[in-house]
Amino acid sequence: MTEPRWNRVVLKLSGEAFAGDQGYGIDGETLRMLAGEICAVRNDLGTDIAIVVGGGNIWRGQIGAGEGMDRAQADQMGMLATVINALGLQEMLEQMGQPTRVQSAVHMEQIAEPYIRRRAIRHLEKGRVVILAGGLGSPFFTTDTPAALRAAEIDAQAVLKGTHSGVDGVYTADPKLDPTATKLTEVSYMDVLNKGLNVMDPTSITFCMDNALPIVVFDVTAAGNLRRVLDGDGAVGTLVR
Repeated sequence: MTEPRWNRVVLKLSGEAFAGDQGYGIDGETLRMLAGEICAVRNDLGTDIAIVVGGGNIWRGQIGAGEGMDRAQADQMGMLATVINALGLQEMLEQMGQPTRVQSAVHMEQIAEPYIRRRAIRHLEKGRVVILAGGLGSPFFTTDTPAALRAAEIDAQAVLKGTHSGVDGVYTADPKLDPTATKLTEVSYMDVLNKGLNVMDPTSITFCMDNALPIVVFDVTAAGNLRRVLDGDGAVGTLVR
């Protein structure tokens, strides 16, 4: 077992990462690939991994609000979508032999544990992957915010922001719209905030800056990338610190 770059991390998976090429719902092959990547680094490196999942492949609160729904109600629907993704990922991980626990900020004891900080840490110490669902349990926050907050709470050493659709880091502009955009190997928190770079929401960036939590933005759907990030391969993704 080689020594990983960080011994405990929070992996942020957007809901869209679960959808694959179809763009919505949960794609079985994509889910299997993500679970395989997580199992590989857990088994080979021994890194403690907590995963915060989004729900945008099923529902986005902002879309509902844009259609005239009450924003708080729409966001609560989004929190439930994250639980669906968490249960799907748990099932695939456990099929691969990786013990896993789902903890939800929205209490639903029949299918998930409530989020309890000390219990989450104990699960990690026992070699389990912990999937954190339900966002913060409060509306008006993206799932980037609980990724940053939970990382600080469980003493993680970094936040790994897994992207999709070929976006492999932070660029000077949107690479899908601007062909001259260049990828940044490393960028400061303040540059992300001041230049409006699309990394995580500003609340999350500020929180990570205040708590000295580095962020790595990388394409989680590319085979081997998660392992390369934890091996310290600087060519993969963008480091924010």
